[in-house]
Amino acid sequence: MTTTQHASDARSPDTPGSGSAGSAGHRETRGIDQVPADERGGRPRQLFAVWAAPNVSYLSFVVGATLIITGLSLREAIALILAGNLLWICTGVIAASGPVAGTSGSVISRAMYGVVGNKVVLVLTGWLIAAAYLALNWSAASVAGIGLAGRYGLPDNSAVDAAVICAIAAGTILIAIYGYATIVRLYTGLSVLLTVVFVVVTGYVLAETDWSYTPAEPLHGTALVAALGAGFTIVASTPLSYGNSPDLARYLPRGSSPYAIAGWTALGAYLPSVVFTTVGALAATGLDMSDPEAALESILPGWFIPVFVVAVVVNTMTNNGMTAYSASLSIQSVGVRLARIPAVLIIGVLGTAMTLYAILVFDFLTSVNTMLQLVVVVTGPAMAVAVTDLVLRRNRYHGADLLEQERGGPFWYHRGVHAAGVAALVVGGLVSAMWVNTTFWTGPIAGATGEVDVAIPSGMLAASAVYWAVSRTLGTIPRA
Repeated sequence: MTTTQHASDARSPDTPGSGSAGSAGHRETRGIDQVPADERGGRPRQLFAVWAAPNVSYLSFVVGATLIITGLSLREAIALILAGNLLWICTGVIAASGPVAGTSGSVISRAMYGVVGNKVVLVLTGWLIAAAYLALNWSAASVAGIGLAGRYGLPDNSAVDAAVICAIAAGTILIAIYGYATIVRLYTGLSVLLTVVFVVVTGYVLAETDWSYTPAEPLHGTALVAALGAGFTIVASTPLSYGNSPDLARYLPRGSSPYAIAGWTALGAYLPSVVFTTVGALAATGLDMSDPEAALESILPGWFIPVFVVAVVVNTMTNNGMTAYSASLSIQSVGVRLARIPAVLIIGVLGTAMTLYAILVFDFLTSVNTMLQLVVVVTGPAMAVAVTDLVLRRNRYHGADLLEQERGGPFWYHRGVHAAGVAALVVGGLVSAMWVNTTFWTGPIAGATGEVDVAIPSGMLAASAVYWAVSRTLGTIPRA
């Protein structure tokens, strides 16, 4: 046994690695380079809190309320919430590749798209969509923060709105800058505190819930199928957006159980997502949730409203802190010669600009629903490709090979592009786009079938099938 292995074995199993990972309260300097054995530590169970904190979420209230507003019954909405959140299993499965490869998910995806092809994919999934999700979550927090500012007598104008947005963004970027060790330590406590606050809110919501609620005009036939499809897409879009789960698992020891990693990741996100999205649906049975912030504040005691707003803002910071952290690694993976911290600042500026535009120009609820339905055209097929690749390779990834970018390297494929991955993403995206139904875009097949939205299952199945077939035909993935 080598000295490095002894050092790794001596580390407390509950202590995250140090070194370039830093320690809680210190900036992480590591980028996409492989994590050595002596800087690894912790256990898969710590991933539960890491994923629970971002998903004890105000945005879950908004999504749950949307299901009722669109005309679904309470039973139908809860069934969709339970089913749509099952896709957190995909997020958990791909997290298992992190400790094996010892590098970020944005590097692991070179196995799927090739060194050059991966750069193009990351510009879309790692930059633009990440920035859009930053904007979405910051918008949710900013709406609440702007309302609190007005409660304390600040003027209602664009300057105050912009100041609130920038303050929330700055706090989030700090989390991303301090990195992995801070996220693990901080989120453990925050998951408990946020749960307490949101459980209190839940108590007030339950007191206002109309348990005998039925829609004024119950949906039937094609109209019901269309509402169910759109609702499933909105709910399932959240787990599909987290292709970064390997980034939060890569510091665990290489020998960590992949089943434990997948299970704790999925469970940590699934439970709070289901609970608080359901609470949002319950709230809409007795409250006018077309303005979620005003509706919830109307039933809370005055002294508790600032506590609730602060919890909303903190939750957003935990969610976007993870997103910005992973997006900075994606910038490095593309080949931009930047240290991780300047890369965090770049993605933060882009996300802040999109937030300002969303809040000052568009209606918040419309922005949420449209974006959640549209991004699945990319995130669904991308998640399907990642899961299919992991299954085909049986989770056998080698960080050193993945980090090699020279022509002729293990993942150079043909001219730097893995045809199977690119074809799967394109075909899956096109199929998904034909089935999606939003106020912004209705696919031709969705339009011809009564605006039924099955963008997620159609796109994911098509992408997975194409990836499996093309990679097997070309022999680009060795049989285990």
